[in-house]
Amino acid sequence: MNGPQPTVALRLAVSDDIPRLEELIEVSVRVLQRGEYSEAQREGALGTVFGVDTQLIADRTYYVAVARGDDGSEILVGCGGWSKRKTLFGSDHGPDRTSELLDAGKDAAKIRAFFVHPEWARRGIGTLILNECEEAARKTGFRRLEMGATLTGVPMYAARGYKEVERISVPLKNGASLPVVRMAKEIR
Repeated sequence: MNGPQPTVALRLAVSDDIPRLEELIEVSVRVLQRGEYSEAQREGALGTVFGVDTQLIADRTYYVAVARGDDGSEILVGCGGWSKRKTLFGSDHGPDRTSELLDAGKDAAKIRAFFVHPEWARRGIGTLILNECEEAARKTGFRRLEMGATLTGVPMYAARGYKEVERISVPLKNGASLPVVRMAKEIR
């Protein structure tokens, strides 16, 4: 993209965003995760491990990063959120889902479902969303954060103070398995 860079703004996701979020997640997974995951892993994870979690939207803890097109239209360039619920990762159809609320005094809030459009990658969008999530979780009383990070996301999260806790192998519906890294961070 030549010329001046469009400004990116954050807003809370709404249910009307779901079709565009699904498109964004698919292109992000298929392109940006090629280096770390096989085609079978990427395709097997779409819709379950990688996908929209409408609970995050309902809880008002999921953000979209938007830019304006030349015609003034809104372009979704990234998304991500945090959760006050026990589910670590996954879409509405993901494994190990629970809607049980966390206790901010003892549990870690979950950083969830970060995806950036490939044409907008490496421009600080993930960091912008992460900073917003960390601040919102902190204001809600959480002092610890954790996530199930993709191998693709680990370097960004590590650069922002997250430490690896364990590696998880998530079985997929197509027989493949997906390596995920549980990472955590203290916040004040």
